[in-house]
Amino acid sequence: MTHHNHCADCAFFEDHAANAQAVVNDAGLCRFNPPVTQPSADAKGFWPVVGANDWCGHFANQAAE
Repeated sequence: MTHHNHCADCAFFEDHAANAQAVVNDAGLCRFNPPVTQPSADAKGFWPVVGANDWCGHFANQAAE
């Protein structure tokens, strides 16, 4: 089985508990890319919600900050 570095260990992961809008267990925000804009000009953008055990190719160790 392949070991992956998970989102919760990534420098770009922000725990959802820090987000005042919503708290989702075992989830956070991926801050690697800029937020995606909404259809209307007055709406705010949003960051992708990821699970703490998710992973991708953009992992950066938190210690590397």
